[in-house]
Amino acid sequence: MPISRRTLLTSAAGAATVIPLAGAVTPSRGPLRADPFTLGVASGDPAPDGFVLWTRLAPTPLAEDGLGGMPYRTVPVTWELAADERFRKVVRRGVVHARPDRAHSVHVELDGLAPGREFFYRFRAERWISPVGRTRTAPPRWAREAALAMTFVSCSQFEHGYFTAYRRLAEDAPDLILHLGDYQYEYAPDTYNIPGGNPRDHEGPETVTLANYRQRHAQYKTDLDLQAAHAVAPWAVVWDDHETENNWADEVPEQPDPNFLARRAAAFQAYYENMPLRRTSVPTGVDMQLYRRLHWGRLATFHMLDTRQYRDDQGCGDGYKDCPAASDPARSITGTEQERWLLDGFRRSTARWDVLGQQVFFGQRDNNSGPQKVLSMDSWDGYQGSRDRITRGWVDAGVRNPVVLTGDVHAHWADELKLDWNDPTSRTVGTELVCSSITSGGNGADVPSGNHSWAAWNPHLRFYNNQRGYVRTRITGDSLTADFVVLPYVTTPGAAAHTRATFVIEDRVPGLHQIADNPTPGATLRSADLGAETVRQETERP
Repeated sequence: MPISRRTLLTSAAGAATVIPLAGAVTPSRGPLRADPFTLGVASGDPAPDGFVLWTRLAPTPLAEDGLGGMPYRTVPVTWELAADERFRKVVRRGVVHARPDRAHSVHVELDGLAPGREFFYRFRAERWISPVGRTRTAPPRWAREAALAMTFVSCSQFEHGYFTAYRRLAEDAPDLILHLGDYQYEYAPDTYNIPGGNPRDHEGPETVTLANYRQRHAQYKTDLDLQAAHAVAPWAVVWDDHETENNWADEVPEQPDPNFLARRAAAFQAYYENMPLRRTSVPTGVDMQLYRRLHWGRLATFHMLDTRQYRDDQGCGDGYKDCPAASDPARSITGTEQERWLLDGFRRSTARWDVLGQQVFFGQRDNNSGPQKVLSMDSWDGYQGSRDRITRGWVDAGVRNPVVLTGDVHAHWADELKLDWNDPTSRTVGTELVCSSITSGGNGADVPSGNHSWAAWNPHLRFYNNQRGYVRTRITGDSLTADFVVLPYVTTPGAAAHTRATFVIEDRVPGLHQIADNPTPGATLRSADLGAETVRQETERP
């Protein structure tokens, strides 16, 4: 897949202001004196014959120079892949070199493996051995796979709570995990606060330089709950805005910044270094190829989108607005090349389910009960031409079961997708499932089902919940079942998970069928002005 621009921009590294071990100095030579596997292991982008294995060496993970306390030299890392978690049946092994110019990150891209199999992997650097990870290859492209257990997540603000939801989804042991953006946040400590104060703090200043982004990714990866989620299954990741800066759009920053392209290049490099991505996603200056497809036999095709790097700037200064730019057909949230790639994928698809893994709300959410439409300029509502072309694209291509997966908005939603948003009775042509945040926004609160005020004039909005959590799905040839899993709190660790609601999408029947509605035990159901709270939650940023 071609990259749209080839701007060769050298990203500048810089220093943060906090160091975890006073006086720590990056050694220039000698053996590793402490365990370098403090950031865990991960795998990603499974194909029928392989996947990517990842780790990053960092004995002092929060070092202010972003290099994790590693000596400034290349370190050989041995990797092993086995058919069993005790490594009695090793099927592959090799050596890869962790280099300082890549923050000693390791990406092992394997092929030639048997399809549809479970594997275990680990790394060794000098005398140190990593934790063991579990991964799997996808089924053969021609296989009519019986079922897939897929979980999707988004929005994990380290300061706003504990990553217990990652631990709970790891306990579910899914086959595949999708992360739909805001894996980390860029803010300096004590600038993006929840009521009652943040239970944890970021290290370092707001992330601007390569050193800042490397340090911030390392801090997130030291969380053991996140490590457990990475180690249990392969991930497919896409970014949203906070991996770089809030609400950025292509080459336009949120606030005027003459150094934004250098910041963007630094963020992209650190993102690649810290994610289990294939070599096709190695960034080139300010460009990085992130949109791509994953196939799970003939059961499901995942179209992973990038709605940040190629979009036009948000209309009317962003926020919720009645804005003429929103309906301008020339404006795009995907860019021309990615839109063409996606529509071609619809035409070529032979999958039972075509799933769009992407970032921002796809369906319409008009927050005004009157004749004016007041919409979120950062979502697909602000790029209605893009949404119309893509929706009509899957309809015209005869896509059997289109499902859009979304993050970003820090709440669970489920909605039905229309071709004609001006006619609430028009036929449903697809379904959107929106996951809440892992922590962003703090604890939140349960609400009575069907109680969101906007649903009165947006009847396609079928479900809303404002607790933290994730969405667990089971995909078969006959149906996609989605469990909206919530946690009663995240500001202290250890919460139990609870399935708040369950919806089923039937094969060839676009639309939602709710089969379970389970208010959180012991919770007080909040029925305040949820419309105003939704706008505040989505637009109030430092």
